[in-house]
Amino acid sequence: MHQTPQHAILQTLSRIPSGSVSSYGDIARRAGYPGLARYVARILKQLPENSTIPWHRVINSQGKSSFPPDSQLYHLQIRLLQAEDIPVSSSGTIPKAYFW
Repeated sequence: MHQTPQHAILQTLSRIPSGSVSSYGDIARRAGYPGLARYVARILKQLPENSTIPWHRVINSQGKSSFPPDSQLYHLQIRLLQAEDIPVSSSGTIPKAYFW
């Protein structure tokens, strides 16, 4: 039976290890759907509030949160990353060494 892109992406998202981050594009590639970074973002936006998918570990290809820096979700994402000992610079960048 063939997996849907959504299922493959959700499985890949759930495997991001604690203490690591991944980009939207890398998640799409690892799931077998290169070029679908925006689809990964859409799936993350549709996650239910009680989801256990580690959405906070997904950042953009520049190593930053995709949320506006003055938003509640940006601050929540940064807090969750820091709680996993992932350093975030004052400019909001996560070092490449933390990429999965």
